[in-house]
Amino acid sequence: MLNNSLLALLPFAALASAHTIFQQLYVNGASPGHLVGIRYPTYDGPITDVTSNDVICNGGPNPLVTPYSQVVIPVPAGSTVTTEWHHTLDSAGTNDPADPVDASHNGPIMTYLAAVPNATQTSVTGLKWFKIYEDGLDSNGQWAVQRLIANKGKVSFKIPSCIANGHYFLRHELIALHAAQGYPGAQLYMECAQIQITGGGSASPATVSFPGAYKGSDPGITYNLYNGQKTYTIPGPRPFTCDGSGSDPGNPGQSTTSIPTTTTTVPSSTTSAPQATQTKYGQCGGTGWTGPTVCAAGSTCKDVSPPYYSQVC
Repeated sequence: MLNNSLLALLPFAALASAHTIFQQLYVNGASPGHLVGIRYPTYDGPITDVTSNDVICNGGPNPLVTPYSQVVIPVPAGSTVTTEWHHTLDSAGTNDPADPVDASHNGPIMTYLAAVPNATQTSVTGLKWFKIYEDGLDSNGQWAVQRLIANKGKVSFKIPSCIANGHYFLRHELIALHAAQGYPGAQLYMECAQIQITGGGSASPATVSFPGAYKGSDPGITYNLYNGQKTYTIPGPRPFTCDGSGSDPGNPGQSTTSIPTTTTTVPSSTTSAPQATQTKYGQCGGTGWTGPTVCAAGSTCKDVSPPYYSQVC
């Protein structure tokens, strides 16, 4: 059992090797590149005020690099998305002991989406967000951050297959609880990726606002990591699912009901088999792509950030 004097020192010791940044997005294993399509800061610091606009996509004490990337990453509905975190913008592949994040920074990891007219727009305020992924403390006492570290900074989850096509901000968040015994203390790390959902449906998930989704008194925001608690309540709503179960797939410590996904049948190479076509604005090629490569009538397959993606024009 830790005594009070040692407990008081732990958060400050942890701060010395702190922090992390979400800085790369992969779609079905392919990425447009490091920092491409992501709004990111050069400083890896946290946001601790859950009532601040800085909790939306970062900023404030961690100024975002401008001008923002003009790349909007194509993401087929139902696809597997992987995020990659590192301690600093250049710590990947180094011997940095705090890469991808210091081991003291245990806590949950979450992902939200917000529909926008244009994912390159400057403003991020006033948006309506819905959660699609969460991972916290599992029944073995392991935290989402521990799984992230074991996976060298990567976290994978699925995009619901039923959500509407269009531009979105993808808000990916890690909350470190090593100093969260009082408020403000929890350290929130988040960045937003600019994406375009294709091949989706017409679902209208319930939404929350940032700021507003979290309160300082929430048990997932004010939490003592050192007193032996065996449970943890992840802040915010439960993840949206197409089947309405409110569960999240592949998420240790959470419900494991699967989200239905869209399966594309790849045509055989024989000349007698009909060849599948991709709808307008759908992905039609790129590294790792196994779906249709022929565009619907009136469209052609055009490279966007080659060689990773091609997109119907």
